[in-house]
Amino acid sequence: MMKKLAILMLFIALSILFGWQQMNSALQQPLNLKNERLLTITAGTTMHKFSKELVNDGYIDSRFWLRNYARLFPGKVALKVGTYQLLPGDSLLQVIEKVTRGKEHQLQITFVEGSTLKEWLSQLRNNKYILKSAATESPSALSKALSTEYKHLEGWFFPETYAFTPETQDIDIVKRAYQKMQRELAALWQNRASDLPYSNSYEALIMASIIEKETAVIEEQPRIAAVFVNRLNKKMRLQTDPTVIYGLGDRYKGDITRKHLREKTAYNTYRINGLPPTPIAMPGLKAIKAALNPEQSDYLYFVSKGNGTHYFSKSLAEHNQAVRKYQLGKS
Repeated sequence: MMKKLAILMLFIALSILFGWQQMNSALQQPLNLKNERLLTITAGTTMHKFSKELVNDGYIDSRFWLRNYARLFPGKVALKVGTYQLLPGDSLLQVIEKVTRGKEHQLQITFVEGSTLKEWLSQLRNNKYILKSAATESPSALSKALSTEYKHLEGWFFPETYAFTPETQDIDIVKRAYQKMQRELAALWQNRASDLPYSNSYEALIMASIIEKETAVIEEQPRIAAVFVNRLNKKMRLQTDPTVIYGLGDRYKGDITRKHLREKTAYNTYRINGLPPTPIAMPGLKAIKAALNPEQSDYLYFVSKGNGTHYFSKSLAEHNQAVRKYQLGKS
């Protein structure tokens, strides 16, 4: 009798060991996955529903071992609401760890220097993982949501890459960009050069936006800034094409005409004195630094050399010669 009982106990122990090994092996098998995928756990999702979805989506062939694991270790399978990234090579055990520890996947959206608020809002609207809010439907609603005195918010958002989780509201990302621009501008304003022709930091932001649109060559930005600062100090008009283009809005079709240059808009710096009333784009950190610490030089003009860089001149005669060479192809 004792021998039979011992054999039975050994059989049970071996069966348990075999079952444990089988379950452990099944949980450590990679998912049926060739590309990255996102998995969303909604409120009220049970392990029964979760395991069924994994089978239906083809990630695993059977939910038998997952359901048994959940019965044996209920404390290890408490699902947390969120969106998680599944990677090729991930095992079922790794997936369980992600969704029970709340390791939500961070998505990213990048706003580039020189882009406009209109382009930013379009990016946000077209991102399927970002929730749209009433706060971004109009300039007045956006100003109210940000609790700002500015009605025209161009330039007030810091361009960079922002991480977010799926179903983040667009206004939350916009607020982060607005607050960062405020912090960066305030800090840089405190360390500005002396004798700048700006009444306040907002005018520096306007200048930075013009610099940003004038050149993509970072090394040139302090020199571009010097030209504009020198012109302002001499009461010369800025005469910069990007402000004209911004003032034309949707009427701009790729070319600036003589008619455009003669038209007196608030942004036509060929017709108005000083700075335009608002920024014309979102300036990056380098452009703001350039606006507040321009190169010390006597340059008053510059012209594109056709390769992304510019030729700088101190006199109108030299500038006209550079225009003939680089723009008209005359030596």
